[in-house]
Amino acid sequence: MLPSIGMPELLVILVIVLIIFGAGKLPQIGEGLGKGIRNFKKATSDPLETSSEKVDKIEEKAPADKAS
Repeated sequence: MLPSIGMPELLVILVIVLIIFGAGKLPQIGEGLGKGIRNFKKATSDPLETSSEKVDKIEEKAPADKAS
């Protein structure tokens, strides 16, 4: 088992990230991580859609006169 990460370990990780990426990139990194976590949660909580359901949704959004 891995030991739990405490406050000192988190501070060391934050300092290393700050040195590698710089202060200007930290908001972008945080935003990217947040979007990734949000998308992961959404993908795991939504029921699996079959490909036919996806096609039906796309056809509903498409205009009807496109076929002519």
